[in-house]
Amino acid sequence: MATIGDLIKDVQVLGRVQEPQRKILTKECCAFLATLHRTFNATRKQLLHRRVLRQAEIDKGVLPDFLPETKHIRDNDTWRGADPAPGLVDRRVEITGPIDRKMVINALNADVWTYMADFEDSNSPTWDNVITGQVNLYDAIRRQVDFKLNGKDYKLRTDRALPTLIVRPRGWHLDEKHFVVDGEPISGALFDFGCYFFHNAKQLIQNGHGPYFYLPKMESHLEARLWNDVFNLSQDTIRIPRGTIRGTVLIETILAVFEMDEIIYELRQHSSGLNCGRWDYIFSVIKKFRNNPQFVLPDRSAVTMTVPFMEAYVKLLIKTCHRRGVHAMGGMAAQIPIKDNEEANKKAMAGVYADKLREVRAGHDGTWVAHPALAKIASEVFNQHMPTPNQIFKRREDVSVTAMDLLNMNMPGTITEDGIRKNLEIGVGYMEGWLRAVGCVPINYLMEDAATAEVSRSQLWQWAKHGVRTVEGKKVTKELNLQLLKEVTEKLASKAPAGNKYHLAARYFATQITGEDYADFLTTLLYNEIVTVGGAAAKL
Repeated sequence: MATIGDLIKDVQVLGRVQEPQRKILTKECCAFLATLHRTFNATRKQLLHRRVLRQAEIDKGVLPDFLPETKHIRDNDTWRGADPAPGLVDRRVEITGPIDRKMVINALNADVWTYMADFEDSNSPTWDNVITGQVNLYDAIRRQVDFKLNGKDYKLRTDRALPTLIVRPRGWHLDEKHFVVDGEPISGALFDFGCYFFHNAKQLIQNGHGPYFYLPKMESHLEARLWNDVFNLSQDTIRIPRGTIRGTVLIETILAVFEMDEIIYELRQHSSGLNCGRWDYIFSVIKKFRNNPQFVLPDRSAVTMTVPFMEAYVKLLIKTCHRRGVHAMGGMAAQIPIKDNEEANKKAMAGVYADKLREVRAGHDGTWVAHPALAKIASEVFNQHMPTPNQIFKRREDVSVTAMDLLNMNMPGTITEDGIRKNLEIGVGYMEGWLRAVGCVPINYLMEDAATAEVSRSQLWQWAKHGVRTVEGKKVTKELNLQLLKEVTEKLASKAPAGNKYHLAARYFATQITGEDYADFLTTLLYNEIVTVGGAAAKL
């Protein structure tokens, strides 16, 4: 156990600290993290408990609606979010991915406008991944990130400016058990934010940008208010102006979509818009209404962006953002180029093109890609159809979205045995990678992350809970899901190298697909498997 000891009272680092990581876990940074924890953790826990109470209401049949107590905020047409910050005026193509050193270099070298460095859904938060990720971003901001691997040089490009860096910390629900303050683990969100902000904010400003963030998994405007309070204290602490930090909120829960105006309002001095986090949003719909048979969804492939509840979500998000003068960002293209099948690759890339065309025509100001090869397609679409830096001027006053539109689950599609198997393959496959410290896993030429794994397990749970029938006539039961899980796991494990974790992943996944127990998040379910505390940790 590494301890700050007498220098910072009651702060412990319970993970091994390698020499390059010492520049992150300095005495001063640890004191700042402790301040964040002591100031905000009680509120964070209250807000997480509020989620539990809200779920109990939903289980009783109380459907979400726009809040009557904040109607005055929604109806007031005079207030705005912040003007776009330097480096965030034009965000037409953003690449997202984990924070390993190779990815950081490749993303910053890509032909994109911004790079979202992800400590959340595409990162398995082992202690080493988290701290080394902070080192990699620290070095990249100072152009000291170049390295050599297997005889190949990885270097940042020098022929033009690099994309704007945006960091996504973990959500409010996750702890960082390797950093303990007053006997309690710090919030993963505060740890990721605090380390990055403390070390890099002033350097980022000097570089011409600023400390920018994507804020995930929020369920209410009160959670956005907490982030705003964190931002204000942090800026005051290092003596930079309030409003220097900017946060783009991912609207990826069914509850947050009813509070988008309020979320922007709470963050307005720091707001840089909202984003359509499509896969987490689908996950949230299933999760929140999992006990309601009226919300059973068909195979994941049938839940497209054009089905009623998804189309309403997109339209309202764009209208809300542009009314408040901030960016409305589109969703992820998760495809990976198919190198060994030209025809299949052509079809997949055509799908990417069509998806991005839908987004730009709807009024989005930018979009996400998971692979550098897709940046060219997304850029082509947005350059052609959005000649201006953004489309905030498109107010979409023609749009009118009701609560029932957001909850309209009418759509074509069926539940199939193939859909069950694909969900099992994605869920077990992703969890197996996560247990090996890999947070972004290629499966069937799609880059799967925690969000898509959550959709997979939640659908399996929902189908078993309500005993739905597949198009082939089979009733989905606990026994069927577990039998197919066994078959899928054996198949995957037999093709994997020795030492794989498929059987461990399947043991956990089996508890989540029966229609009985349901963990809040897969990541919280698995987290203790990757926690390594105590032992030979270095002294700071």
